[in-house]
Amino acid sequence: MIEIKGLHKAFGSKKVLNGVDLTINDGETLVIVGRSGCGKSVMLKHIVGLLYPDQGTVHVQGKNIHEISRKELYETRRLFGFLFQGAALFDSMTVGENVSMPLEEANVPPSRAEMDKLVAEKLELVGLPGTQNLKPAELSGGMRKRVGLARALVTNPQYILYDEPTTGLDPIMSDSIDGLIKELAGRLKVTSIVVTHDMFSVKNVADRVAMMHEGVVYYTGSPDELLNSKDHTIYEFIRRTETL
Repeated sequence: MIEIKGLHKAFGSKKVLNGVDLTINDGETLVIVGRSGCGKSVMLKHIVGLLYPDQGTVHVQGKNIHEISRKELYETRRLFGFLFQGAALFDSMTVGENVSMPLEEANVPPSRAEMDKLVAEKLELVGLPGTQNLKPAELSGGMRKRVGLARALVTNPQYILYDEPTTGLDPIMSDSIDGLIKELAGRLKVTSIVVTHDMFSVKNVADRVAMMHEGVVYYTGSPDELLNSKDHTIYEFIRRTETL
């Protein structure tokens, strides 16, 4: 379980998080929505300890990750896989080398044979078997996202964070990525946290939705409750999002 309480963060004079309270339950797929600049991605970075709050706490499995030692923080980070918005692949490296990076950086890396086996398993899991020797430049946008997801999965994490997983993809590929997120959540029993502005993704993958507005969690509930809400702020957000 992840518990966020009273989280505040400002960059200079710009306040981004203004007291975020949110609980993320084990095994659920939580989708976080909100307008650009409302603090969605900043909150993700607090969850894995990449940013430190000005005020408030983030507890992961009962540990306040901003008070534990550096060693414990690194151990806690191994519980997470992170799919970055642009996949964040290294163009000079092969697909296999990109996927194996988290294994290479482990305190006790697996053997090369075990590493190759894990890379092959995760690429097959995301529908890209046999692509280890390709370079990212040889892949489509959707394939690059899948490689990024294979890298996020290669350490067998308990939590997967998705930052705008369908941004820049056509509707067919977006549906494919949504389907993969849902399939992996069911098959691997992981906790998934998806940041998106795509309301179709909300409908496709969410068990629960949290809407951020002006630096706080304005709403939590089911996708149907969000989409059918009569609240003016929620209605305006959905209307503007669906016309983008």
